Amino acid sequence: MDFERLISERYSVRSFKGEHLPKTVIDKILHAGHKAPTGCNYQPQRIVVMNTDDSIAKLQKCTKCHFNAPTAMLVCHNRDESWVRKYDGARSSSVDAAIVTTYMMLAAQNEGVGTCWVMHFDPVAMREAFAIPDHVEPIALLVMGYPAEDARPLDLHFQFRPIEETVFYESF
Repeated sequence: MDFERLISERYSVRSFKGEHLPKTVIDKILHAGHKAPTGCNYQPQRIVVMNTDDSIAKLQKCTKCHFNAPTAMLVCHNRDESWVRKYDGARSSSVDAAIVTTYMMLAAQNEGVGTCWVMHFDPVAMREAFAIPDHVEPIALLVMGYPAEDARPLDLHFQFRPIEETVFYESF
């Protein structure tokens, strides 16, 4: 798909068909995330794939924003494998995980798979449900599946602030 069309047509899907995604489609989405840039290419992302009835049932106990999606991916970052900026100690791994999530979200759209990026989840419950170690932090949840016939973007999806309010040249 043409990139401009892809980013224009993508929206947060909140209504899905009930079928789990085929592994071939999941693999394409994961490979896109694998190609995402990360700080010094350390690749601190860790991704939990949920594509069974049991794993989705566990997910549903961790968030009310699952939208009955048949498939989901929890993107985490390993803080111990993060590039660290020497000037102030800032770590890149949470940003790296966000970039990975974005690549996967766009790859899903390219495959006809709808996604919704969810941050409203209980990270403690996620850790317990999916045996996530302490040094690995859940950062983003992509619920996904084929959009239901009635799936539509929210009205806010089409509202943008003027670009002059968000882009500045040289100084504020």
